[in-house]
Amino acid sequence: MEFESTFGTAAPLLGMVHLPPLPGAPRAPDDGREAMRAAVDRAASDARALDRGGVDGIVIENFGDAPFYADEVPPHVVAAVTRAATAVAAETDLPLGINVLRNDAEAALSVAAAVGADFVRVNVHTGARVTDQGIVQGRAHQTLRLRDRLGVDVGVFADTDVKHSAPLTPEGHTAESFADTAERGLADAVIASGAGTGEAVDTEALEAVVAERERHGLDTPVLVGSGVTPETVADLLGVADGAVVGTALKENGETTAPVDADRVARLVAAADAVR
Repeated sequence: MEFESTFGTAAPLLGMVHLPPLPGAPRAPDDGREAMRAAVDRAASDARALDRGGVDGIVIENFGDAPFYADEVPPHVVAAVTRAATAVAAETDLPLGINVLRNDAEAALSVAAAVGADFVRVNVHTGARVTDQGIVQGRAHQTLRLRDRLGVDVGVFADTDVKHSAPLTPEGHTAESFADTAERGLADAVIASGAGTGEAVDTEALEAVVAERERHGLDTPVLVGSGVTPETVADLLGVADGAVVGTALKENGETTAPVDADRVARLVAAADAVR
């Protein structure tokens, strides 16, 4: 994919659609059809609010499905995410991304191919991380070959030093892992996040990622993946090439709450001051 032409800007803001628990998840309603209707309705409503607020793209993820499968999710999860993504695609023409938690890039690519999405987010694309699901390993070789087999122009946005995880070795920290993710893993964009959902990225760590990109002579976009607010977005976009935003766009700043279009508009206005 071509980054700037896809989003219509060199510094896109991507808003999150955090799906509620899908059928089969521990916290889903006992009635599976009710759970699916709730997920579809929320996804469509959040997509409308994000579009109305002025974001440049949307990312859908099965946030409510904790505890997550480490790698492959079962078919009913793929089906549910596909249905929700179809509902989002019907509500907006914004570029669309898919993230199947915790790390099922094959499922995400398959959903993206089915609904015409533009990119996927892969939490561990190269290397390995210690997570609450155990050791999660990257499978870049499988992901990129599947993309070729499916014949789709779907970007791979890969986390480096992904949140809710730790490196297996001291060498596995953000800056050095960028080169493996972008240069050897062939990611189309790299995402740098804070320690957890809604937590700010360390500015020095973000700058180190960008410096590592320059040192390797790469032009892979770097996005901030957590903790972006109207107060910080201008400074962050002075370093990074875009941001994925969830918590700050929700009612009362609560991650699981519906998207608040007014909050979206405030963030977009703050970003527009510098882009």
